[in-house]
This record gives sequence, C-alpha cells and structure tokens, in this order.
Amino acid sequence: MNLENGIYKHHKGNLYEVLGVARHSETEEQHVVYKTLYGDYSMWIRPLAMFVEQVEVNGELVARFEFVEPAPEPRV
Repeated sequence: MNLENGIYKHHKGNLYEVLGVARHSETEEQHVVYKTLYGDYSMWIRPLAMFVEQVEVNGELVARFEFVEPAPEPRV
C-alpha cells in the first residue's frame, strides 16, 4: 500500500507530518514514520494498517488519520 507523504490530521485534532513508510527489520511489517507538528515535534512510528484504519468516534466510523495536504517543499 502506498501512503502519500504530507500533513495528516488525527481524529482527535492534532496535525502530523508523514515522512515515509519503513519496514520492520524482523517482520517486514510496514510502519508509518511521522512527526508531531506541535510540542517537541517528536518522531513516531505506527503500523501502516493501524494508521489507515477507521476508528469509532461517538458511534461513527472515521479515519484515524485524514490527509490534509502535501508536505511543504524544503527551504534551501
């Protein structure tokens, strides 16, 4: 599965930048590499299947993360 790099909004409201998809060295499971766009801008990984799944919020299924826009071009 391909996942576009860029800015995503978590269903709870915070924004994150997806940097890419990486494989686990032992299981080869795909994980999303992303960073928070708030606080300490820490980096995280989450299994790709979990990143793209839907979750139940107030009895309704919604995307865990929703694509917002492509990542900004790096400044030179």
